[in-house]
This record gives sequence, C-alpha cells and structure tokens, in this order.
Amino acid sequence: MTGPRAAVRPRPDYDAEAAAYDATRGGTPRARAAAEAVLSLLPAGTGALLDLGCGTGIVTTRLRRPGLRVLGADASRAMAAHARRRGIPVTLADAARLPVDTGSLDAVSAVWLLHLLREPGQVPAVLAEAARVLRPGGVLVATVDKDSAHDVGSDIDAVFAAHLDPTPSDSSGEVEAHAARAGLRPAGEALFTGHGQGRTPRGAAAALLAGRYAARIVPRGITAGELAARLELLPDQDTPRAEPTYRLRSFVRS
Repeated sequence: MTGPRAAVRPRPDYDAEAAAYDATRGGTPRARAAAEAVLSLLPAGTGALLDLGCGTGIVTTRLRRPGLRVLGADASRAMAAHARRRGIPVTLADAARLPVDTGSLDAVSAVWLLHLLREPGQVPAVLAEAARVLRPGGVLVATVDKDSAHDVGSDIDAVFAAHLDPTPSDSSGEVEAHAARAGLRPAGEALFTGHGQGRTPRGAAAALLAGRYAARIVPRGITAGELAARLELLPDQDTPRAEPTYRLRSFVRS
C-alpha cells in the first residue's frame, strides 16, 4: 500500500500527555470558548449530556447551565483521572462502545475528537453509537474540519502544504454523510476562537517531532526531522501566527 493512509504514524500518548495537556492546548480561554459554543447549540431544556473524549475535563466542567447534567467519557485513564478531580463523573470507555442505555441521553458532545479517528470505519462507528444513546430529538454537537482550521495562510502552513493528508477524518461533508446514515440530520453550527493556538515555528517543529500532527501531516520524500528543520529556518521563531477558528456542527436524532 502507498499514500498517507498507509504510512506508519506516531500517535499521541494521552496518558503521558495528561499532566501538561491543558497548558499546551490553550488552557482556560480556549476551553471557555469551546464550552460556550457547545452550549449555544443545545436546545432549551436539554437534560443529560455526555461529553465524548472529555480528556482532562477542562471543557466539560464549563458545560454548565440550569437543568443540564453533564457526564464524561474518555479512553485514557490519566485524562479521566484529571476530569474526575474536576468533579466530573467520568466513565472509561471507547467512544464506539459506550456503557450507556439506548435512547437515554438528551445530548452528546465530541470536541476535538473526530479528527483523531484515523482508522477506516471509526468515525461512522462513533457517530452511530452517539445516535444509539440519544433519545429521538436528542442532539449531537461535534467539531469538524479541526486540522484545516489551523491553516491560516502563514509561513508555517506553506512549509506543511505539500505534506498534508488530503483525507481528514472529520471533514464536514464526510461527517454529515456518516451522520445521515446513523439517523442524524443537520441542525446548526457555531464558530469559536482557538485561543492560545496560534502556532510558532519552534513550537510547530517540536509538535511535529512529538507526533502531535500525526493525524494530518505525513512527510513526503522527506523525514520528519528534515521537515522540522525547514520550520526552524523561518523567521520569528517564537512569534505566534494567527489563531485558528474552530467549527462545531450539531445534528438531531430522528
């Protein structure tokens, strides 16, 4: 097999990253913006919400409004432990196999999750599972086009351009198609700023070597080290480029 899907990619170790995760992903400002955007897409009267891939719970804990009861689910023990310390009831679970009764939830959120599901069939399986646990009229809210949001026309983007995977797993069109097959119809969308996520050349090089871009960047005709070296030649090594704007879409269970 050839092409980006066949390449062996390093995967982030979220158990290892848990302690430093929030500080390296925009911290409270980004989490607050994400939570506010999720809440804007939840209908009035939403009761029980499950936050898939809740991670450290930094977003989950901000999903607050009268009458809303929030639970979390994550596959990483260390991430789940951080979320529990924030007071969130968390179950350790694969997002495609949830220990949740069918039709028991009013809402499911999946913030910065679908872009990580690179194996064939993973995104459809997670969307189908979300549809299963939602009651009729329940809402799924998920980020889409996450990685492309980081393409802000910077010099860093120019270095990466020839090495981007052309088939992201969370492209809006693909997610909508999979959602439709699961009985989920489009309902709305919201945008929010990725505070603290403006990339620097030095930071982008370190993230590339650490495997944090494994979901979307596959060096072609060059090693990851050589690609990182090109980033290290850019000016203003520690000056952040523009922050991304993330996109959420909501879907209603038929």
